[in-house]
Amino acid sequence: MTTTTPATGQTTAPVPADERAAAAPPVALGAMLFGTRHDDAESFDLLDAYVEAGGVWIDTADCYAFWADESGRGGQSEPVLGRWLAARPGMRDRVRIATKVGCEPLWPGSFPERTTGLGAEVVRSVARQSLDRMGIDRIDLFWAHRDDRSTPLREIVDGFAGLVDDGVVGAWGFSNTALWRVERAAGAARARGLAAPSALQLRYSYLQPRPMVRDHEHDHRFGWITDEVLDYAEADPAVGLWAYSPLMSGAYERADRPVPAGFDHPGTARRLAVLADVAAELGVSRSEVVLAWLAGGSPRVSPVVGVSSPEQLATAMAGVRLVLPAAARERLDAAW
Repeated sequence: MTTTTPATGQTTAPVPADERAAAAPPVALGAMLFGTRHDDAESFDLLDAYVEAGGVWIDTADCYAFWADESGRGGQSEPVLGRWLAARPGMRDRVRIATKVGCEPLWPGSFPERTTGLGAEVVRSVARQSLDRMGIDRIDLFWAHRDDRSTPLREIVDGFAGLVDDGVVGAWGFSNTALWRVERAAGAARARGLAAPSALQLRYSYLQPRPMVRDHEHDHRFGWITDEVLDYAEADPAVGLWAYSPLMSGAYERADRPVPAGFDHPGTARRLAVLADVAAELGVSRSEVVLAWLAGGSPRVSPVVGVSSPEQLATAMAGVRLVLPAAARERLDAAW
């Protein structure tokens, strides 16, 4: 059996556990607010600093950021990346681009009830649109932004796998989708000799919500990395795990960014106390410890970091490079 890995976009034999990095990069830069909150100059500075610091993966979506633009429609982020790549000859060879399809509102204000979905023709047309916006000829990793139960799963698989076969997509994966749906899609693809989904992007951080709490902030019912998802990735090193909102919008550092109500339980207090102790002992920020805990765990969980300044970017890059002492990691884990 062969699989397609998002880091290379190549079809290979299943990889051993010690090569998990092929499926999960250390960190990805989230470009969600490029073109809305961040203008070209600010976005270019962040992108330049990220690549200079050794970053490779840039994560965006066709719908970014419809909620931040007065038009109520997305499509602002990808053109910024296109202008940046055009202004930096040779840069395309140094970076990998991940983008998404499925969450663009059908009309302003229609999210979450009415979005483009994952019909095969939609997937193909949005891929072409994203390629044009960014001025590239290949999407390294194409995400199904959220599940589309109104479209047959076989059609979803055909849409994404067909793009892989055409060579315009290196690999594909699911975001905000129930794990059983991911596995059914993977089984359907493998049974027909097609490229299977090889990556998952969900919300995750050191703090964990109470059971059955849904992600109302993003309106994604299956938007969390659960213990079952971790076990799934641990059993298959070819599956890459990516985590959005790993720093919970600054809640680990800023008093004006409270921890969401869904995390209000005794375990949160225990975890925050241990996190503060470990950060103080290592002489780093709590955010750096969180990113190190994610990126250095087993399975590795690749944080997608959205930053607003070079200083925040430097902190994020330092965090994913930080190697936690074994005793510190054990204490962090035991706080559950």
